[in-house]
Amino acid sequence: MSRKKHCNIPIFIPELACPHQCVFCNQEKISNTLSIPSAKEIKTLIDNYLETISEGTEINIAFFGGSFTGIPKDEMIGYLKIAYKYVKEGKVQGIRISTKPDYITNPILDTLEKYGVTAIELGAQSTNNKVLVKSGRGHKFDAIEKASKLIKQRNFELGLQMMLGLPHDTLNLSIQTAKDIVRLKADTTRIYPTLVVKDTVLEKMYNRGDYKVLSMDEAIVWSKEALKIFTKANIKVLRVGLHPSEELEPGKSLIAGPIHPSFKEMVLSALWKDYLHEKLIPKGKSIIKVAQNQLNYAIGYKGINRKYLLENGCDVKFVSDATLTNFEFNVCNN
Repeated sequence: MSRKKHCNIPIFIPELACPHQCVFCNQEKISNTLSIPSAKEIKTLIDNYLETISEGTEINIAFFGGSFTGIPKDEMIGYLKIAYKYVKEGKVQGIRISTKPDYITNPILDTLEKYGVTAIELGAQSTNNKVLVKSGRGHKFDAIEKASKLIKQRNFELGLQMMLGLPHDTLNLSIQTAKDIVRLKADTTRIYPTLVVKDTVLEKMYNRGDYKVLSMDEAIVWSKEALKIFTKANIKVLRVGLHPSEELEPGKSLIAGPIHPSFKEMVLSALWKDYLHEKLIPKGKSIIKVAQNQLNYAIGYKGINRKYLLENGCDVKFVSDATLTNFEFNVCNN
């Protein structure tokens, strides 16, 4: 049975007066380069998206680009009214917003509920207090915990985003963050290795030698371990790694850090390698049946998993099986 398609219509609302300076964020540059969209521009954007989305797709209007609940209340309500009109007309099914954990209160949730918000994503980044302080987040873990509980109590969909390799972070601390995200009953998550962006506090730390970025191999391993935890807990992972863009390129805004157009594929390939290794695939020829949407990842980025098995005496052919889902697989004698 095919899964229903989902589509977010992204609307970027820069928060121009964020009181915190997270070490990885260049708020001044964001404020200068991202204009605040007018009501007319938002409606045009939504209408243009709706013309291109295929019938039967579950559509959400998503307010990204800062802490949505941190902007002035009248502005926030103005944006929500525009989106809610499309919900009431049945043209979209929900509204998503992203914000910081310390910008969630019951009165704010009252407003979000009134105007049809269905999902709230929190930039948790880490659940370790020292990492949060070193990263300039302006709050500690108790704020993440409190906001998550309030959101779940009100039956919103809860998303918790994590960043890997922030100042003071370690593999074990990132693993604990992933476990805490599970414990807080998140419905969705995003995994982002930390990047050093131009004109940030983190760039100064990096240039002084006070901060070291994750290597590509480290980022893959750390992401894989987090993904393994989320997969086991049936938490939907919306994204793994940032996609390179015109701005996020070495020599432009990107100073350092693990970024690659196939990063998610490399992480999933590494996860599949672990699962295949644990299974103890028999020597000689065999067939491994996997879910259709996992076939490329099981074979591995540039065939790396098949090569690994072949080097260990396992001549494997990977085939898809419509009866399997997620990371299920069966090994059959050829």
